[in-house]
Amino acid sequence: MEMMASKNPTKTLLLLLLLVFFLSLACSQPLHSEPMSTTTTATQPAPPPPPPQSKIPHAEAGGAARLRRIVLGVLFGSLTGFLLSLAFLYAIRVAILHAKYAPAIVRGPVSFTPQISPKNLHSALPSAQPLAHGPNGKYYKLVLDNDVTVAVKRLEASRPEASPSSMPNVSKSDMRRVQRQLELLARVRHQNVMGLKAYVREADRLSLAYDFVPGGSLEDVMKRVRSLQVNLNWDARNRIAIGVAKGLRYLHFECTPRILHCSLKPSNVMLDEGFEPRLADCGVSRLIASGSADPELASSLYSAPECYQSSRYTDKSDVYSFGMILGVLLTGRDPTDHFFSGETGRGGLARWLRHMQQSGDAKDALDSSVLGEEGEEDEMVMAVRVAIICLSDLPADRPSSDELVPMLTQLHSL
Repeated sequence: MEMMASKNPTKTLLLLLLLVFFLSLACSQPLHSEPMSTTTTATQPAPPPPPPQSKIPHAEAGGAARLRRIVLGVLFGSLTGFLLSLAFLYAIRVAILHAKYAPAIVRGPVSFTPQISPKNLHSALPSAQPLAHGPNGKYYKLVLDNDVTVAVKRLEASRPEASPSSMPNVSKSDMRRVQRQLELLARVRHQNVMGLKAYVREADRLSLAYDFVPGGSLEDVMKRVRSLQVNLNWDARNRIAIGVAKGLRYLHFECTPRILHCSLKPSNVMLDEGFEPRLADCGVSRLIASGSADPELASSLYSAPECYQSSRYTDKSDVYSFGMILGVLLTGRDPTDHFFSGETGRGGLARWLRHMQQSGDAKDALDSSVLGEEGEEDEMVMAVRVAIICLSDLPADRPSSDELVPMLTQLHSL
């Protein structure tokens, strides 16, 4: 019975109830029927009346029939009651099995790799060096006892996902949902995605440990590009865009269940020494609430219109955020630039790019520091078209992340 309960308890319970119903129906039917009466024709004389017989045999036959009905009724009633009791006990058994095999809520440090000792990670957290601060929390650099360097993100203690165990209004099902999401993120394996290596759940915070990427974020690199401290040519920018698209394709089409990034922006794109991108903070906003976007993320300039209009986030919302990142790589401009608050900026990077494309001045929108060979300029102009498609107002008009990779890699051959 335990095997049946674990496989399909609802189906088994329905079969038992159907059996009880049919037995009750059978019990309500008469056990015998009266013999059919026959009519005689007018031409045949009526048969002579039978000789008088004693009524005692008829009385005995009627009593036996009634006794048989009573006995069978008692048997059917007892069987029905037994099956109802069995169904009730089975339902209790299913509930017990569900509670027994529900994943336990893990507290304390958890490591998903032998390189990180949970005990050492927990003891080393106070010595972490600050790296950056975002809307969801702070990033730290942490060197463990075995010289392994990790990046640790501490979710803010004031947020429910940072300390679910200490929130009185957070149910155990919500805590298990957070734990399942953490275990899902730990299974991520892709060169363009930062997988979760370990986490520490404390009373007042939740700390997530990732591989440390020494090159910093795309946001930091683009700031140095604008201040002429770093020269980022078109090949490097195109490689970054393709890597981000590959990371999204992996999350959307190769993970089961699919993972939505929900917070894709330059500060969450980490770069190594060769400018190979790795997506950070994948799915972290799903630790906040299921089925809706984080209000802070919805107000981000990199978020799609549907995020703040209906608080719904899909894979096409990630594609919109990718279009914003591609626009930043092509123009070199930050969406918060005062240029976009004026009439010339058309109120935002997406509208400005669309206006420049429609007016035939897409080349004038490109970052002048990367303009060089004519072939590269043509590729960048075509990349502007890709960005504009990704920035469509309607999600259905945007390409999927699976289509982005060939669109970008084919720019060289067009």
